[in-house]
Amino acid sequence: MASKIEKAFDRLNKKAEKRAKKSKAWRALMLGIFGVALAAWVGIVLFAVEYGAAFIAARVVPQEVLGTATFVSAYQAIVYAIALFVIIFVPWKVLNKKTTRDEMGLRGLPTWTDILLAPIFLIAAMFAAAALTALMMVIMPGVDWEQAQNVGYTRQSLYQAGDFILAFVCLVVLAPVCEEIIFRGWLYGKLRFRMSAVPAILITSVLFGVMHGQWNVGVTVFALSVGMCIIRELTGTIWGGVIMHMIKNGLAFYFLFVAL
Repeated sequence: MASKIEKAFDRLNKKAEKRAKKSKAWRALMLGIFGVALAAWVGIVLFAVEYGAAFIAARVVPQEVLGTATFVSAYQAIVYAIALFVIIFVPWKVLNKKTTRDEMGLRGLPTWTDILLAPIFLIAAMFAAAALTALMMVIMPGVDWEQAQNVGYTRQSLYQAGDFILAFVCLVVLAPVCEEIIFRGWLYGKLRFRMSAVPAILITSVLFGVMHGQWNVGVTVFALSVGMCIIRELTGTIWGGVIMHMIKNGLAFYFLFVAL
């Protein structure tokens, strides 16, 4: 009799374990779909705004104005403003999914911890990017791994000090702040609320790399994004990532437009 009862309990336990496994698999699938859908929303909005603005500008703005520092800076500011509004506020108003400053990592002001972590993680990310690039060069030898990144400005378009200032503000201040709010702020915050850190970091960083449109740049910024996501995870804010992003873009600005 005792043996039969034990067998019955064993069967019940096995059924419970199977249901638990199915439940976990189903939850993982739903989380995966949620993560891909959220990343797709951000990617589609950024792509649509960027190419929509470029399409309109090419037909409205005189050709001789298109490449100037003033136009490029105004164009980038408008694109970021529209993208931020659509990505953050449309789901809020349409789906009633309000996003808090806390969820986006915008609470408080930068701290000494943020300032200290930024260069440490930047150095680590650059070593990781170099190793990852070397690996990808072996796997994908047909890719142009020395392709120059299109940042919107050219050395020839920066005629005077005002042009340099506009380009500096746009590339070293505006772009890092806006991109951190979108990627490590809104996107990572939404993902992290539903899933663990590792998949949230990977989804955010893969999308960040893809949106840069070049293999060589994408691999580097993927590694940088991982570092900035870890800082966000450690501090709870995006400020360390903003500082890290600013340092990286500042160095790029110097070597592209100053050290000539």
